[in-house]
Amino acid sequence: MTHMGVKFAIAGGIMVIAVTYLAFAGMKTGWVYTLPVDQFVANVDQQKMRVRLCGTVSEKDLIVLKGQLTAKFTLKGEHTEVRVAYKGVVPDMFKAGSDVVVEGKRNDAGVFVCDVLMTKCASKYEARPAGHPNVASTTAATQENKVEVGLP
Repeated sequence: MTHMGVKFAIAGGIMVIAVTYLAFAGMKTGWVYTLPVDQFVANVDQQKMRVRLCGTVSEKDLIVLKGQLTAKFTLKGEHTEVRVAYKGVVPDMFKAGSDVVVEGKRNDAGVFVCDVLMTKCASKYEARPAGHPNVASTTAATQENKVEVGLP
């Protein structure tokens, strides 16, 4: 191997090591655990980290000030609950009883301060039951498609 080839091999090795280190460091700080409320409350170590919590918005203590871009509410799990403070755009689907995912960290006062609030709306995307007026039968839909494209 020539002198120039050795220099390129060393430079390439250093670049691979640097890119690997930066990728690993970025991924490590970007990892966020998603936890149910009950698991979060039970684990003290996770209360010190940035996490995503999933739960249901409680009717009690629900304060939404869309003009001030804030919401304060209680997030319920199966057996426990956490007080949450959010600052940002409040989703239209956000209301008492809705399932949400919040991302943030618990402060010293015990309030989960989040900067990400996402609502779940699974019922909106569930399949409609057979026989629902807006659901055509598969056979009828297939026959319509055959007629439209002129298939026998």
